[in-house]
Amino acid sequence: QRLHTIFTLGQQLAAGRTSGLDGLETRLLREVKKAGFSDQQLAVLLLGEGDVKADELRVRARRKALGVLPVVKQIDTLAAEFPAKTNYLYTTYHGTENDLDRETAKSVVVLGSGVYRIGSSVEFDWCGVQAVQTAAAEGYKTIIINYNPETVSTDYDVSDRLYFEELSFERVMDILDFEQPGGVILSTGGQIPNNLATRLEQADAPILGTAAARIDEAENRHKFSRIMDELGIAQPRWKELTSLQAMQAFVQEVGYPVLIRPSYVLSGAAMNVVSNAFELEAFLQTAVQVSAEYPVVVSEFIQEAKEIELDAVADKGEIVSYAISEHVEFAGVHSGDATMYYPPQRVYVGTVRKLKIIAEKIARRYEISGPFNIQFLEKNGVIRVIECNIRASRSYPFVSKISGNNLIKKATQVLLGKPVARDESERVYDLPYVGVKAPQFSFTRLPGADPVLRVDMVSTGEVGCLGDTAEEALLKSMLSVGYKIPQKSVLISGGPILSKVALLSATELLVQKGYQIYATQGTHRFFAENGVPSSLLFWPSDAQEPNVLTYLKEKKLDLVINIPKNLSKGELDNDYQIRRTAVDSGVGLLTNARLAKAFIQAFCKLEMADLKIKSWNEYKAM
Repeated sequence: QRLHTIFTLGQQLAAGRTSGLDGLETRLLREVKKAGFSDQQLAVLLLGEGDVKADELRVRARRKALGVLPVVKQIDTLAAEFPAKTNYLYTTYHGTENDLDRETAKSVVVLGSGVYRIGSSVEFDWCGVQAVQTAAAEGYKTIIINYNPETVSTDYDVSDRLYFEELSFERVMDILDFEQPGGVILSTGGQIPNNLATRLEQADAPILGTAAARIDEAENRHKFSRIMDELGIAQPRWKELTSLQAMQAFVQEVGYPVLIRPSYVLSGAAMNVVSNAFELEAFLQTAVQVSAEYPVVVSEFIQEAKEIELDAVADKGEIVSYAISEHVEFAGVHSGDATMYYPPQRVYVGTVRKLKIIAEKIARRYEISGPFNIQFLEKNGVIRVIECNIRASRSYPFVSKISGNNLIKKATQVLLGKPVARDESERVYDLPYVGVKAPQFSFTRLPGADPVLRVDMVSTGEVGCLGDTAEEALLKSMLSVGYKIPQKSVLISGGPILSKVALLSATELLVQKGYQIYATQGTHRFFAENGVPSSLLFWPSDAQEPNVLTYLKEKKLDLVINIPKNLSKGELDNDYQIRRTAVDSGVGLLTNARLAKAFIQAFCKLEMADLKIKSWNEYKAM
């Protein structure tokens, strides 16, 4: 019956398209809003599929002129036993009056990060809660808009008012119109609220921090790359996508592999590295479909480049605080899936100086006020910028905790116009301990998914661990996310020759420690040529014994290191079967040579008894 009602209302709206918005009756508008039609859906039904965003604003203006507005209601947490007096709120068209008046004291709205999913998790919720707590400490009434019951931010004890609502333009503007806050913080909730910046600013919402136009210049790959060229900041060579023919000419110039980067994407969605013309043509069509409204940039993919991140806070373009962290893996793994050191372990002082100079140029050019994150590549002393996110990043909680320097607190103070003292220097190398952030994956709960790290994010959580040394912190973090120290046998399928070379010294260390090394054909041959003993296991497609799949299913292997070689069908099929069977058999799997090498060095150097269990206060007192 309800579905039929919605269908009937939709037909009535479509039938009234000839009379447009002016002919829309108040009664019908109120009915369709009660039925759940959004302003955007009304725009399409009444005005056609033209400029939907502009038409949505016209629908909104007409709706407000007719007085069709949602009311604010309190969520009843007492099952109607007693009158509800909570600050747990929602908006609805099924009502005639508000349960409470707007907040009259100076207030600030913080947009949350939405539902937990691959790409957006508790890191952004921590940032939002820290922003709320800082604003409250500065004397502001705090209002959160979020819709995830799993978060801390949706605990109604955290803020003065909590709206359990979707993070859409329409709903956020409805709440802002009602509350009339002094400011709105978008930069602590990740990509979803950041994507609303331009539309909210155009609607005269009081956004705090960096201007929406500047955010767009950073999010839009083409605009960002052009600005980096203007500033004289090195970046991977790139070209805006216009046609497949032009793309092929560009690829001939820079060579494969290349990285396809659409704009405004969450966690690397629709990004990919392609290594031949067939893959380029196939993926290009997908990328354009995903982000047809924005240009697509194709850039050279620099192999074996170190990835470094800078998290910072700026005030009117001047950096007041920052932290630098280093990825264990080479570039090519999404930053959300990367294992990260803080402080950095293999970054020269001169490199740190260059990173800060580049960051200062970018902060001034974009007139940044608030949090931001820059990702760098470093190879052979040359530093290139990958991207800049003018918002808090996933690494903000990690570096804030490990350094003892709460970047979100400082960022929020900047957003509120409070004076923030500039750090004299960032203790890049002064900490007496090391922190490691390791990703948590859920491939066992995703049947059929390929458990391999690429430029798109696939992790579902993370762990942060401390140690007196980098090896101790890394080993603790790997054990914490479910890896086990192998007892006697390790399979290595080394993939590209560079990965085989990178794993050679670690494999020699395993042999010295008495481990039995198994290897697939190419890796077995490489080890033999370099004097490292190993036993051959045949590929799944060979149907010969001893076979990799047999050994995995019979639990004869304790750890699998499988490095993807290329995207040919034979390699893809065999590597996928090895990786998937390892996960399904409960065998530890590593698909990155740098991480595998670091893990091997850590567990060969340290025993379980060497892992010291200390409280956070003990580390802080060091």
